Amino acid sequence: MFKEKMKEIKAQIMNIGAEITNKTEELKSALNTDDLEKARGIRDEINALKSQKEEAENNLKTYEVAEAGTEVNVYGETHEVKVEGKSYRESVNEFIRSKGRIRNEGLRFEGQDEVLVPVNEAVNPATDGLKKTGTEKVTSKEIVTTPIREVKTVLDLKQFVTIHKASKGEGSYPILKQATSKMASVEELEKNPALAKPEFTDVAWKVKTYRGAIPLSQEAIDDADVDLLAIVAEAATQIKVNTTNDAIGGVLKTFETKEATDLDAIKAILNVNLDPAYNVSFVVSQSFYQKLDTMKDKNGRYLLQDSIVSASGKVFLGHPVFVVADTVLGEAGEAKAFVGDIQRGVLFADRVDLGLRWTDNEIYGQYLQAVVRFDVKKADAKAGYFVTMP
Repeated sequence: MFKEKMKEIKAQIMNIGAEITNKTEELKSALNTDDLEKARGIRDEINALKSQKEEAENNLKTYEVAEAGTEVNVYGETHEVKVEGKSYRESVNEFIRSKGRIRNEGLRFEGQDEVLVPVNEAVNPATDGLKKTGTEKVTSKEIVTTPIREVKTVLDLKQFVTIHKASKGEGSYPILKQATSKMASVEELEKNPALAKPEFTDVAWKVKTYRGAIPLSQEAIDDADVDLLAIVAEAATQIKVNTTNDAIGGVLKTFETKEATDLDAIKAILNVNLDPAYNVSFVVSQSFYQKLDTMKDKNGRYLLQDSIVSASGKVFLGHPVFVVADTVLGEAGEAKAFVGDIQRGVLFADRVDLGLRWTDNEIYGQYLQAVVRFDVKKADAKAGYFVTMP
């Protein structure tokens, strides 16, 4: 359809190209003779010819697109014909002829020197690229061999109770009752009346044995990057604290129960129910501690205070507060507490604190045996109360 016109434009482009070549030779001659005025005029003519050539090339391209884009069939119907993309060679030639003004989408620049490289549209980076999963043989993971201890509530209640170093498997511990009698008034030289005899209460205890064992292969011990034996021994110590806390918590639950709905009820326990001679402290669950921590006086000041003289670092109404996990005194979410003198209230008959024994076994390794032997009993029933807050 446009073939004659395209042929005419191509001839025009060739003529302009030949004229540019001739003018370029004339420019060189003028420069060789130092005729700068003539050289400037020839340069302007060359630039004008280049503009004409560029315009003709653009026109030719327009006709080429129109010629390839649609064709008319014998029935007068039109249909779209897909234009094939230029080859890499054609794109480069076109770029060179236009001195960089025409850039094809099949080319891109690479690096500081603007090197033309073809864009391979068949390569999909998401599927054809080299990912980490394909380099597992030459990549590795960072491995930290020093374990970080998990933060948990591990307050040892044993340090607050009365500890009796038992030398036998069972026995009794005498508790001196508080004297309630008085002396009588007598005249001169009268016989002395008899004093009331001291009364004792025997707390019977019978040691129970708690034990366990774990075998460790010698290969694991030898190949570990850390002291595996020390880690296992540390874990056994934590298990021992959990065991004694559970036993002491079970005894604290047997004290007379009271329900404290507000601050006044707690004050009544401290001021009325407990003897002033007791060294009172609060052993509270985390949920109970939350309720204490939010109590305020009439002036809006929090009653739970920091203290540098208290072993726990906290005091409530002048008494130290010790916090344990909810499960030591009840179930998770329950606000439970022992309010009273825990040292006088609980007896811990300690036969074997914690025995760790490493023994060789018929296996190639070592065998850790851990054992504790003790019993926990209520010593003074009046020393405290097991308090619940709704």
